[in-house]
Amino acid sequence: MPEQPRVLVAEDDTRLAQMLRDLLTGEGYEVTVAHDGQRALHEGLTNEFDVLLLDRGLPVIEGLDVLGKLRANGVVTPALILSALGNPADRVEGLDRGAEDYLSKPFDIDELLARLRVLRRRLTSTVPVLRVPGGMLDTGSRSVALDDGSTVTLSEREGDLLERLARRSEQVFSREDLLVTVFADADDAGVVDTYVHYLRKKLGRGIIDTVRGVGYRLGRSA
Repeated sequence: MPEQPRVLVAEDDTRLAQMLRDLLTGEGYEVTVAHDGQRALHEGLTNEFDVLLLDRGLPVIEGLDVLGKLRANGVVTPALILSALGNPADRVEGLDRGAEDYLSKPFDIDELLARLRVLRRRLTSTVPVLRVPGGMLDTGSRSVALDDGSTVTLSEREGDLLERLARRSEQVFSREDLLVTVFADADDAGVVDTYVHYLRKKLGRGIIDTVRGVGYRLGRSA
C-alpha cells in the first residue's frame, strides 16, 4: 500500500484544528497538529511532511514567520496559508513569504481538499535539485553535477542519505535518526558511518561534517 500523505496542521483554534484533523484523517492523511508557532516550527524542522497547512495568527511565532524560518532552513514542503486575513495585500504577502497557496477563512471544505491535492501533485511531479558542497544533487537520478563539470553517480542508499542531509542543510542528524529515516531495514547505526564514508570517498571529505558527540550534517561549504 502507498504511504499516507503527511500534513502538518498549525492552528490555534482547538475546535477548528480538531475539525481539520478529523476531515483530513478521513481523506487518508496522517495528521500532526500544532497549536502554536513554536511547536509548528519544531515539527516542521524535525519531521517530513507532504504539505503544510498554516494559520497566520498563531501564538508565540506568527504563521508567516514560521514559514520563513522553515524556508531558511531548507524546508521546501509546499505550504498553504489558512487565514482570516484575506484581502489581496495579505494574500500577496503570504505568497511572497514562501507559501505556494493562500486560502481565506471561512473556507469551503471541498476547495481546501482540492488545493491540498494540487500541492501534493506539484511536489511529486517535480524532481528537486538540491545544492550540496561542490555541486548540485539531482534527487531523481541520484547523481551530483559537480562544479568542475563532471558528474558522480550515487547508489540508491548514498543518494537517499545525501538528500536527507541536503533537505535540512542546517540540521545536525543523530546516527539513530538517519538509521530510522534512511536505513529503515537495518538495525545497526554503523551502516550510517559506512555510507558517510562512501559519500566522502566519492565526493570529498567536505561533503558531510561530523559534529562530535551529536552526529552528521551537510558540509558547511554548501
